[in-house]
Amino acid sequence: MKFKKLFGCMLLSAVAAGVLAGAASAQSYPARPVRVIIPFPPGGPTDIIGRMVADTLSRSFGVQYVADNRAGAGGNIGFDLCAKSPPDGYTICMMTVAQSIAPSIYKKLPFDPLKDFAPVTLMALLPSMLTTHPSLPVKNVRELVALAKSRPGQLIYASTGNGTSPHMLMEMFKWMTGTNMVHVPYKGQAPAVVDQIAGQVQLAFNTAIGVMPHVRAGKLKALAISTKERFPPLPGLPTVAESGVPGFDGSSWNGVVMPAGVPREIVMKTNEALAKSLQVPETRERLLALGAMASGNTPDEFAAFIKAEMEKWAKVARAADIKLD
Repeated sequence: MKFKKLFGCMLLSAVAAGVLAGAASAQSYPARPVRVIIPFPPGGPTDIIGRMVADTLSRSFGVQYVADNRAGAGGNIGFDLCAKSPPDGYTICMMTVAQSIAPSIYKKLPFDPLKDFAPVTLMALLPSMLTTHPSLPVKNVRELVALAKSRPGQLIYASTGNGTSPHMLMEMFKWMTGTNMVHVPYKGQAPAVVDQIAGQVQLAFNTAIGVMPHVRAGKLKALAISTKERFPPLPGLPTVAESGVPGFDGSSWNGVVMPAGVPREIVMKTNEALAKSLQVPETRERLLALGAMASGNTPDEFAAFIKAEMEKWAKVARAADIKLD
């Protein structure tokens, strides 16, 4: 009995010591440079926002946060690296809408967006704009739907590639409106927009920041914005939902996660620093200039958001029968 009591006391002491060590570690975090994995190439929206995250946290904690671009496979290579990193808080990662789409369209995925990561916060939403070539005889979404129904399989839309946000947005639009349009995938937004301006394709969803100059120049016609709320730089442009497709809501987005198992105290410390930065008017204006709307939420709220996004895109993938190797 004495041995059992002694063993029990030793066990409790070990557990208490572990808890205290974890608390002390969280208090002193970060004590060395932190890697910020950005799963896309330099220059794009995720890279720009990821470097803003790195800069914000470097200034907040006085320790260098180092941007590390690990592009490939639609963000899956960098995100897999993140999932396999030690859960000590010294690797944080940018997550995008692509990772919420991936489980529905890839047969094999080396990570689970819900189980393998600790959500920190949603940084920003990047609305997409539904645009048409000026020659298309429509002035709004209702007229576009009517035209598409009168010409099934004749209208051609561009995307930035199979399974990307612009592709999934248009497939959701087709599904919700009962229309049939032909998909032409491109290797990026730039070539897709070039062909749309040239009239090779009639319409597309593209991130607002990428097409606003062409809309203002009259080279493309804007019909609606993809999010449930209007885009502040273009307050007169209605949403798709307002334009006769109730419930339509979709966009690109960027958030921050860590590998699963990171101490909650470290997650919350990082969340608080980023949430504080997102309330600064200069930060919000800078994001808006990039075509992004500042967000910011709790880890639990971000987890719920990721789950909801996965469920939404799974429905679209099933309806459109989208599968990739």
